[in-house]
Amino acid sequence: MAREVDVLIVTHVVGRRGHGAVLEELGREGLLGEDNEYIHVSGLEGDAPWKWMKDTEGGISIAAPIEMTMRHGMPPLEKVLAFGLQPSLSVDVECTMTADFFTQMRTVYTLQRALVNERALRGEKDLPPMLTCRDVLRFATVEGARAAHLSKRVGTLTPGKEADLILLRTDALNVAPLNNALGAVVTLLEQSNVDTVIVAGQVRKWRGALVGVDLAGLRQRVTASRDFLFETSGVPRRLF
Repeated sequence: MAREVDVLIVTHVVGRRGHGAVLEELGREGLLGEDNEYIHVSGLEGDAPWKWMKDTEGGISIAAPIEMTMRHGMPPLEKVLAFGLQPSLSVDVECTMTADFFTQMRTVYTLQRALVNERALRGEKDLPPMLTCRDVLRFATVEGARAAHLSKRVGTLTPGKEADLILLRTDALNVAPLNNALGAVVTLLEQSNVDTVIVAGQVRKWRGALVGVDLAGLRQRVTASRDFLFETSGVPRRLF
């Protein structure tokens, strides 16, 4: 049905829930393709699922904070890279973990390096290369656009593409003085450093303030929705 109406097929794949076997079966039936995007891909047994994803050129997206928090299994960064695949980054569940991409980048960067460093400390040889800040920034931008089949419109600053820009302040105490732009974005910056956002040429945030957004009204609606959910579900509210 998805292919009949030309929409992407986004699937959450968690091996410990039996999704690996389903993935292999779909591959044998010829139902996997480049219009598939696989979220998590954690806990998969053997190499067969990975070969199917690579051979059919589907996209892979890692939601590292969620995978570690919700017992999906270790984010499979080393496996993804070992198969020559390039992941994008996902936030997955905003009500469980923050959805900002600084967190996604920093988690992937530190986790992969921690895993490689631990192997080095055990005396292992022939270790995989550690991720660089340039790698991780590419995951968050170029690879995200590719996985969403939007590479012709966004993902890079290229003439002819939509003007999607994020301007970051580097004079705040959490980053100044700036020594390396890529390193600062991945390891130091946070949401408070986002100064200006332009989406398809339209200014959505300017000098630290959202444009055309009633924040007070939005907070009221969100709070009312939260209160309704607690009341109707009977779940007790515990602030602490």
